[in-house]
Amino acid sequence: MNIVALVKYSLDVGEVKVDPATSELRLTGVPRRLGNIDKSVVECAVRVKEAAGEAATLKILSLGPAEAKDAFKDALAMGVDEVVLVEDPFDGEEEGGVAVRILEAALRRLEPLDLVVCGFASDDGYSQQVPARLAERMGMPLIAFVRSLTVSDGTLTADQNLEDRVQTVAAPLPAVVSVDEEAFPPRRTTLMDALRAKQKPVHRWNVEDDLGLATAGLETASHVAEVLVRGVVVSRRQQVLTGSDMRELAVRFIDALADAGALTGGE
Repeated sequence: MNIVALVKYSLDVGEVKVDPATSELRLTGVPRRLGNIDKSVVECAVRVKEAAGEAATLKILSLGPAEAKDAFKDALAMGVDEVVLVEDPFDGEEEGGVAVRILEAALRRLEPLDLVVCGFASDDGYSQQVPARLAERMGMPLIAFVRSLTVSDGTLTADQNLEDRVQTVAAPLPAVVSVDEEAFPPRRTTLMDALRAKQKPVHRWNVEDDLGLATAGLETASHVAEVLVRGVVVSRRQQVLTGSDMRELAVRFIDALADAGALTGGE
């Protein structure tokens, strides 16, 4: 069984600041890392690999800058066999459709495939576009927002989160799944895992030389232009209620919410 996990070397959104005067995002100097959603993707893929047995292989495919090659140590320690890093000629500025075309070309080179595991979104982009668009271009069924999954006799069966309920669905392999947030908490790795990870390969592919895609052609394929990006500055009241009588504190808390207009609406 051949499994590919798609992960992104993304901005650490916890370090992004907003300029209070202009509402512009301060992105200079913000570090990048594998996002929390991406770590869940790796954990999901590793579990499928372990269940499939020794014949299964697991690769990471990532579109990102050259320096991202050092960010995959933990993923390799978790049980990934190798990494393919496609160097992004647009430094993350391309729209989702262009990214999907590059990822599709890389997946075609990695065929035959049985399962492609994605996050439902990336930590920084959060467009939720890549899994569906990639499945359509690859001609594979998609099961989105997966909470658990099993593979048996060429069929993928998964529990799918629909917010108000969980639905169990099945699809033939090869297939694409997108992982629900926090559904697969990443495992802790050991020192021996880390030492073995150092021996595993990280391949770097070029969009033009290795995938046969023209950068100029990809630029013209983009149909979305960024018009304006503004952050939201939230002013907090920082009101503290003190006292020893919990009943009185509860009443004062409700009064404070009412004064702030937080208890309007409904009947």
